[in-house]
Order: sequence, then structure tokens, then C-alpha cells
Amino acid sequence: MKKFLRYLGLGLLSTFLTATPGLGAERISFYYPPFGEFSLSVDSLETFAKVGKIDQDLSFYASRATPEQLAQLRDLLQQRFNVTPTLVSQVTYSPIGEQLVQQLGKLLLTESRKNGFYAIRASLILSAADQKEGLTVVNLLRKFPSDTIRVNFTEGLRIVDDLSQLIKRKDEVFASLQKEAIAQAATSKIDFSQKPDLRSPGKFTWQKKSLELNDISRSRRLPVDIYLPSAGSQKPGELLSPPFPLIVISHGLASDRSTFVYLAEHLASYGFAVAVLEHPGSNAERFQQYFAGLAGPPDAAEFVNRPLDIKYLLNELQRLDKSDPTLQGKFNFQQVGAIGQSFGGYTVLTLAGANINFGQLRQDCNPDNSSFNLSLFLQCQANDLPPKNYELKDDRIKAIIAINPIDSTVLGQGGISQIKTPVMLVTGSQDIFAPPVFEQIRPFTWLSGSNKYLALIENATHFSAIAEPTPQNDVLPVPPALLGPDRAAVYSYLNALSVAFLETHLLNRPEYRSYLQPSYATFISKEPLNLSILQSLSVAQFDRVWSGSTPQSSKPSNPQPTSTPYQPLRQ
Repeated sequence: MKKFLRYLGLGLLSTFLTATPGLGAERISFYYPPFGEFSLSVDSLETFAKVGKIDQDLSFYASRATPEQLAQLRDLLQQRFNVTPTLVSQVTYSPIGEQLVQQLGKLLLTESRKNGFYAIRASLILSAADQKEGLTVVNLLRKFPSDTIRVNFTEGLRIVDDLSQLIKRKDEVFASLQKEAIAQAATSKIDFSQKPDLRSPGKFTWQKKSLELNDISRSRRLPVDIYLPSAGSQKPGELLSPPFPLIVISHGLASDRSTFVYLAEHLASYGFAVAVLEHPGSNAERFQQYFAGLAGPPDAAEFVNRPLDIKYLLNELQRLDKSDPTLQGKFNFQQVGAIGQSFGGYTVLTLAGANINFGQLRQDCNPDNSSFNLSLFLQCQANDLPPKNYELKDDRIKAIIAINPIDSTVLGQGGISQIKTPVMLVTGSQDIFAPPVFEQIRPFTWLSGSNKYLALIENATHFSAIAEPTPQNDVLPVPPALLGPDRAAVYSYLNALSVAFLETHLLNRPEYRSYLQPSYATFISKEPLNLSILQSLSVAQFDRVWSGSTPQSSKPSNPQPTSTPYQPLRQ
């Protein structure tokens, strides 16, 4: 009975409300065998939200919650989400949005105990269209087209339990790898305080040049910003002259070429030419058009078009290198590197040699599989592509950095293991969109090359590495809780590690290799965004770490949990 009452506490109630806004119209009802039916009125929640009063109906649950949980619940109930009904409609009618709402509908049932998909979608749109109240949890409840919503409580308890165990195991894996990195760092005798600080700008000035390329064969217009070092602007005693090593940066989904301005400028100050492009099928502008009802959602072709955008960019720069007086002779195409984040991380991994893994897609993206890995909703879209070898590799690219990449299914071990060029993977412990264990840590063990690095940033989220969007490009409102701590430390890490990695593996300057050691990460690490670096992690080592954090009765052969209702896209 104690366990039962604990689960009936307001902590669980707030979990459901947080994860799935829109639980009912007049009452929220749930059945917990063998104890029977329990319910809570929407009026009680609304009164609590507006005046902070706990009535008799709510008191049963409130008495089992902490003051902190009650405060969090009231904050949630009061929060208004500033989204338009058009945006909500476009998202919930998209393939990914429909799949997400379908999964929620398995937990949140109508009064007749049927999947709540249509009711949830209707309440989301109606509440977003309500100019007075807007999209709030309470208004969602009021707009839900049923007198009562029934929560699949037994399934919900299992989900909460599975998610809690998964988070615990993820934290244990991250802590174990950090401990190993710290142990390795302790053996170093390098005094980095006496070495140049790679977090600070370099000695070179640079100029920015903007282009718009037009790939007629694919009807793709590619805006590009080029950050070009100025010859002769370096420190005394050295002479920098073109051609400059070239770095290409690929942004993530619903982003643009402003995302990594800080990194482009930093690399240019160290003598790298940097080309930052936009992918027109999945950039911020495309999502703005989509949310306004002026364009369709990004489609599976983006998994091919993105790497082809980079190939086309390099081809055009080679042409302009011979014909444009302002760019002539400026680029060294024997020294090309690529950096990408999220969907851009996938992009640079394919350019380095990872093929789309249709066998893994078929295995992971069937209706019988399920996972808490939210990136699979995007990755499984690639299953709509005609299966073939798309030849996405570009031999001009000699080193890559993939930040929060998505890759576990769309590339899988078969794809990742094909990469032979030097690779750095960057992961954040609190990334819920590209979960670190699934998308970066385990894939790191699949890399077969000898020059590979795993940078782990504690408490970093999926958004920690990217610059804050400008108002006109802020197309996906992100709650502050998902942004994580102040991003400045992460920017400094990426600035320093990018210079060290590219100088070492693109320009073959061994004096920079020491900056890639665990001891350097320890030297520049700042709480709460603690940085660690590992240079090796075998499949066997990972399996031991994962198994050590997993109860014997539930050790999976593949660390994708399969007992949750969050399924990949139905094909």
C-alpha cells in the first residue's frame, strides 16, 4: 500500500502533465488494480494554478508531494506556451508529429478507453488558438473533447520506472567514463598554463564573404558565408599565405549558418578558411515556411541532399578558386575538414565514409520496436528512401568533428565502422534529443580508425553548443529548462578542441596533440559543464560499463530500451 500511495503522489501526476499536456476535460481518471478507480477534477487544478489553493479533491495527492513538487506543478500549470495554432497544426499533422501524438494517445485515452490521438491533437490546436488563455496545461484540459480522460496508469507507471532506470544507467555510464578520463589525466605532467591558450582568439584577422550558390540539378539554393584569413596579418616572425586549409560547417535541423559564427570566427583567427552553408531543405527558413503552411515538412531526401550540398559547395569553391579574383588561390583542397551538429553531425559522418544502413533501419524502425531515443523519429524517416548505395563519401574531407550527431540507426555500426579518417565526437550528458549513450558513446566504440576522440560535457544539452538564435530565426521555441547552463564554457571548449584537433590531424602539427589529452580537458573544465576527453573505448569496455550499471535481469544486447511505448516511425 505504501508503494501504491507513493505512485499516486503528485510527483507522478506532474510527470504525466509535463510529458503530455492535455489530460482531460472535466476529470482525469485512472484505474490502479486492485485498488480501483481514482480521479481528479480539472477545477481543482485550475484553482490551484490561479490562486494556489488546494481543495479537498486535490489534497489527497498534494499531501503526498513535497513543497518543491507542488511549486513545480503550479509553475507548469501557469506556464503559457507562445505558439500559433498554425505551428501546432503543422507539427501535429506531420509524419513525426502524428507518430508522437499516437504514442501519447496510448497513454491518454478517451472516456471510451480508445487511443486519445485525435482528442489530443484537437485540444492542442484549439488551446493554441484561444487568444485569451492560450496554450496552457489547464486550457488543454478544458479543450479536450471528452468529459473525462482516462490515463493508462499501469502502463504509465512502467514507463516512469523504465525511464528512471534508463536515466540512472546513463548517469552511471557517464560518470564511469569521466572517472577513467580523470585517472588518465592524473598521469600527465604537462603544465598547460605555460602553453598558448587555444580558447583565446588566434593572431589572424579575417574577412567575411557571402555567396549564394545554385545547384540547378537539385533545385537547391545554398547561402554560404566564407570566413577568410587575411594574408600577412599573423604574429611577427611568421608568414601566412594562401592557400588556407578549408573547414566546412553543417548546421542542425531548423537552424542556419548563424549557429556557429563563434566557431567560424575563432577558426579563421587561427588561419583556417571556413565555409558555413545552409541546407535549404531543413534550415530555419524552411521550417518557418512549413509552420506558416507555405511548404511541406522536410522529407527523407534530406539524408542524401545534405551531404550532396557539401560536395556541391566544395566543387563550386574549387571552380571559384580558379575564376573569382577575390577567392583565387585561397583554398587548400588537400586540407579540408568538416564540422557538424545534430543532423549536421550525421552529415559529416556520411562525408567521412559512413553509408546509410538500410538493414539497421529495417530492424529498428518496425512497429514492434520502441525506444526512449527521440532521435529515432527523425532517423527512421530515412527508411522512406529507395535502398541503395548513395555514395555520400567525399575523399577531399580528411578530418571531421560531429557534435551531438544522430547516427545509431540511420548509420549503425555497419556505417560508422567504415570511417577511417580522424573523428571527434562531442556529447552532452543531458541531451534528450540525441541521447549520449545511444548516439555518441556507443557509436564511438564502432569507429575503426586509430585517431578518434570522445569529448564528454557533463550537464550539456542538445543546444549547449549552438549560438542563441536571432529573433527572426527562432523557429522552434525551446523551454529554458532544456537549454542547460550558460553556454559560454561549451563555446570555449569547442573553440579550443577544434583548433587542436584540426591542427593535429589536418595540418599534421604534432605540437598540438597534447591539447587532445584528458589532462587538457581537466585543465580547462569548468563546473557545472565539466569536460572530459577519451581517446579509446572498445566495444568490450563499453559493454562492461553498461552491464555494470544494468540490473542482471534487464541487460540488453543492444542498449536501446525496448519496453516503452515510444516507438520509431511506423513504416
